[in-house]
Amino acid sequence: MDMNEIKEIFFQECEEQLAELESGLLKLNDGDRDPETVNAVFRAVHSIKGGAGAFGLDDLVSFAHVFETTLDCVRSNKLEPTQDVLKVMLKSADVLADLTNAARDGGSVDEARSRTLIRELEALAHGEAPAAAEAPAPKPVAAAPKAAAPAPVVVEKPPVNDEGFQPIPFSFGDFDEEGADHYVPTVQVTFKPKKDLYAKGNEAVLLLRDVSRLGEMSVYCDMDSLPTLDKMNPEEAYFSWKISVTTDKGEDGVRSVFEFAEWDCDLDINTIEEDVVGEATSDEELPMQPVPFDLSMLDDGGSAAADEPAVIESDAAAAVAAAETATKVAQVASRAAENKAAAAASAASAAQANQAAAAGQTIRVDLDRVDRLINLVGELVINQAMLSQSVVENDNNGTSSINMGLEELQQLTREIQDSVMAIRAQPVKPVFQRMARTVREIADITGKSVRLITEGENTEVDKTVIDKLAEPLTHMIRNAVDHGLEMPEKREALGKNPEGTVRLTAKHRSGRIVIELADDGAGINREKVRQKAIDNDLIAADANLSDEEIDNLIFHAGFSTADKVSDLSGRGVGMDVVKRSIQALGGRISISSKPGQGSVFTMSLPLTLAVLDGMVVTVAGQTLVVPLTAIVETLQPEASAIHSFGASQRLISIRNSFCPLVDVGRILNFRATQANPIEGVALLVESEGGGQRALMVDAIQGQRQVVIKSLEANYTHVPGIAAATILGDGRVALILDVDAVVAASRGQSLKQDISLAATG
Repeated sequence: MDMNEIKEIFFQECEEQLAELESGLLKLNDGDRDPETVNAVFRAVHSIKGGAGAFGLDDLVSFAHVFETTLDCVRSNKLEPTQDVLKVMLKSADVLADLTNAARDGGSVDEARSRTLIRELEALAHGEAPAAAEAPAPKPVAAAPKAAAPAPVVVEKPPVNDEGFQPIPFSFGDFDEEGADHYVPTVQVTFKPKKDLYAKGNEAVLLLRDVSRLGEMSVYCDMDSLPTLDKMNPEEAYFSWKISVTTDKGEDGVRSVFEFAEWDCDLDINTIEEDVVGEATSDEELPMQPVPFDLSMLDDGGSAAADEPAVIESDAAAAVAAAETATKVAQVASRAAENKAAAAASAASAAQANQAAAAGQTIRVDLDRVDRLINLVGELVINQAMLSQSVVENDNNGTSSINMGLEELQQLTREIQDSVMAIRAQPVKPVFQRMARTVREIADITGKSVRLITEGENTEVDKTVIDKLAEPLTHMIRNAVDHGLEMPEKREALGKNPEGTVRLTAKHRSGRIVIELADDGAGINREKVRQKAIDNDLIAADANLSDEEIDNLIFHAGFSTADKVSDLSGRGVGMDVVKRSIQALGGRISISSKPGQGSVFTMSLPLTLAVLDGMVVTVAGQTLVVPLTAIVETLQPEASAIHSFGASQRLISIRNSFCPLVDVGRILNFRATQANPIEGVALLVESEGGGQRALMVDAIQGQRQVVIKSLEANYTHVPGIAAATILGDGRVALILDVDAVVAASRGQSLKQDISLAATG
């Protein structure tokens, strides 16, 4: 693997870390104060900084270093994560994402914005209010600790022995609190940084502190390489550490701490054998390790509570003090217990097995390879259907061994297809997290206070669908915040919460994914929409439109109710793009709005764009496929169950209730007159927002699995048709868009859809 491939993996991991960062900050913003949430946010920034340092991405390292320092203050309870603090951190997360994208794609970022946020982060780290970061003079940020200006360090002089050394207990081995039957291994580490480690933004003190969190630890700092002050190079690394940590995480857990630093240091990690551990049985028998310097143990904030302080003004003293900070954090009391070798080995083995089971193993695969695999599975499904139909046509009794083998092949093909589709299934969480950033940006521009609530983030859908959801959702979010929500003072005057709410929800329903975007704003002003449509010659002045039809006017290209053009809206570009994007995915979008209470946009999309189960039917000599997930039942109409309604409408009686009867051939203009229901078959279907309808077809050929082929990508959008497929006999069949047909039966003609597509 060459360096470019490693770098690409790093940027892929950065995307995951940035998502984790934003998710954690939003949890903190919602009041979550779980320490693990804070640690997850800190680890995300720390991992990005470490990886960026390995590739020499100085701008990214510099910003991440300042961000990490401020997060460490939150982690150590020195900085309260208030709303104002988190607002700065959320903006910093956006800049960190911009810097990552610039490093990957070679773009640029707003340097003024970066410098402003650096000043704000530094102010927060020093205990100042966020507003104090508005200082006019920007302070340069170093890419690594080496560029930091030397500052006086006040330390305490601790007691020393006769040789002038400060003793630190160094213990080997330990047993956990459960007793001697549970052996906890001791790992010994020799850690000698190189100067590149500091140049890339890593800090030895933070690494040692992370090791100390794995278990009880003792540490010895070797300063033999430290020269006299006149020969000292502030860019060199002179210290090394010998660490002993008792942890159930083992060598792998310790090594993970140095994951991004191991290339820039000499690192040796070994587990101490159990018989060596048993040699020390009391605190009096523990060996003592001299540390050849007498600086005090600093607290986490870098200050000393000393009776007789000593002031040292040099970079070397600051570095030594930082090392001693890790020493104080790491020092722990050693415990002793009797050794039971057999029980210890068994417990350690069980712990490793549990740890391996808990951490699911994953593999990173190029998406193009998965796409190719899915295409091949689709072709396999088509060929299997062709082979099955050929055998059926030549085997009248249907009992031959070939036919039986084909049934097994069909079952195996289905299992392969389901397994492959599961590989592409991913939660919608990444897209929802991106919307949080969009909401913050639009809220800042409009001066509105907005709260985004997401539900069903772990709902899984095909990655192809996820990738194409971002654009329509972004348009809808902008529309909801800019047009839907009122200004805070107006909301307050209406008795509403000044903070508006936008709710984004995902859920599975009848084999499809339904995404709802709701706001508690003013709702759609139908009088204004109607008048705007009349002014734009979209409808006649005397047109009699229902509320739903008026709401759907906003999907016309070029339609906008904004009084003036702004950076966000007013040009009539947005909702028509949303509708076309959803239709391209084989989905439908509907609106429900209540004046003064808000609006709900509902998108219904297929779970996958590759394969579906369908009912093959015949309509006016044409072969169609109706998605099986939309069909409730099939029935043969009787003359007594058919009732006329109005001039041309017909109803069918089903279990003491009436359901509209829809002639599919007539709706799709396959025939000029309505067919006789008695001579056909009715498919009772359920559509999103349209209730139940009985679709009238001529005959049912059977149920089968079909491979979806995009009609829009290969031809053009056809109203009432979602996609196409290839049948077992090689013919092309059209997949019916049930929602569009039901909408047409309710008065929204497919010709209107054609005009919408043409004007878009």
